[in-house]
Amino acid sequence: MSESSLAGLPKTGLAGLMENWRADLQAGFLVFLIALPLCLGIAMASGFPPSAGIISAIIGGLLVSRIGGSHLTINGPAAGLIVVVLSAVQTLGEGDAMAGYRYTLAAIVVASVLQILLGVFKAGRLSAFFPASVVHGMLAAIGLIIIATQTHVMLGVTPEAGSLFSVIAQIPNSLLNMRLENALISFLGLLILMIWPLTGSRFPAPVIVVLVGMLFAWHFDLGQDGITNGTNFLVGIPDNFWAGFNFPDFSKLFSVAFWEAVISITLVGSLESLLSASAVDRLDSYKRSSDLDRDLTAVGIGNMAAGLIGGLPMIAEIVRSSENVNKGARTAWSNFFHGLLLLLFVVFFPGLIQSIPLASLAVLLVYTGYRLASPATFARVMNVGKEQFLMFVVTIAGVLAVDLLAGVALGIVVKLGINLFRGVWLGNLFKIHFTIQQQDDDTRVIKLSGSALFSNYLPLKKALAELEPGKTIIFDFTDGYLIDHTVMEFIHEFRQNYEAQGGHCQKVGKALETFSDHALAARLMTADDRK
Repeated sequence: MSESSLAGLPKTGLAGLMENWRADLQAGFLVFLIALPLCLGIAMASGFPPSAGIISAIIGGLLVSRIGGSHLTINGPAAGLIVVVLSAVQTLGEGDAMAGYRYTLAAIVVASVLQILLGVFKAGRLSAFFPASVVHGMLAAIGLIIIATQTHVMLGVTPEAGSLFSVIAQIPNSLLNMRLENALISFLGLLILMIWPLTGSRFPAPVIVVLVGMLFAWHFDLGQDGITNGTNFLVGIPDNFWAGFNFPDFSKLFSVAFWEAVISITLVGSLESLLSASAVDRLDSYKRSSDLDRDLTAVGIGNMAAGLIGGLPMIAEIVRSSENVNKGARTAWSNFFHGLLLLLFVVFFPGLIQSIPLASLAVLLVYTGYRLASPATFARVMNVGKEQFLMFVVTIAGVLAVDLLAGVALGIVVKLGINLFRGVWLGNLFKIHFTIQQQDDDTRVIKLSGSALFSNYLPLKKALAELEPGKTIIFDFTDGYLIDHTVMEFIHEFRQNYEAQGGHCQKVGKALETFSDHALAARLMTADDRK
């Protein structure tokens, strides 16, 4: 980035607070309004007490914002971790929800140690190893699971315990036995979420959903203590916030189920956080880049603090971060303000939180799940290519039928098989061949030989990150064989970022075959010359 552009960047630290506090406080306040109901809903859907989500967001704002490597991301619990955490609670607790919660807190603490180590040893770039369609498939499967489980909450019915497919099969029964008050609150909430964007209002729709839900909960007298006919319909948090702290139980540290939970939390949390931070960088009008390794370390430290006192694991959350950018945030102080406002609200106004109906929170989660697994998501992946759609569907099926780790692994295996079927040399599958040549003082030529794939392009990514800004970069693919969608997408993003800093990029080489009409589809550059 040029010196002139650096001069126009917002300051950081205390100087940044003095310079940008008005813009960051305003953005932080609006993000706080969105985060409050989502944190409560995510916690309850994860099998944790509702205050656990607030604890996580407070730590993410007050602590992680001060030590992280990103500028505009909001740290807190995310819908993508619901499936992983709930599975850990159910598996480790073996029917005892509170015991499962405390065992899972221990798994979060151990997972946070792994996250810190990943950041310290510069492993943030390993997120690039996961093909884009596999990641989209994982998130879509999580969305489907959220929809299936939270539909029962929207209807005011508690399904019988069982597998995911059992929970899905019980939806018709819940429809027949729905509680009309809850169903009405849910229907109105969905209607607001669909219509509100059309009004052009900048006020957050989730807040309107919660306020309308609270009004109807009061009208229907769902219970001052949140209980009607023995069933909880309102959020239950202690009057004293500090009473909501709980501590981990490490007694299952040496069990297989415990380490499955640790690996799942580490994988999903780290991957989602890194992807979200990278996505938010692309939204930043100042074109700043996050230090992903530092950010991963900071999130790990935040997760350790959260796990030790009863909070959910956190990530750099994309929805709240996008809203943060849209509301005019300039520095990480907006994340700090959002955490501070959450702390003040939960300490001084617990009664308002206790009057929020669970149906309203379930609506917000179902809507989030729909956005992860909408028909448009399926169409976008299909548009990139049939092989991308195959990986996408296989990953979804694996997550739904087995678990998240199995689904992701299956998607990666399918991708590797497709590359071998297309003629990629076995020795080229995990090793890339390229050179960087200096054509003149202002021009660098990146010449590829063989295939550039999701499984081998990390050295290329590292080499490009070390190039001087402001040069002309030529990607020479004339001796390439197969360039997959993940690499095409990476080069496209690199070009956007590099040119935003004053450089120029171009590609040399005409594809022999592309696998769809999408601009970033996988392509063959030359014929297979092994024969």
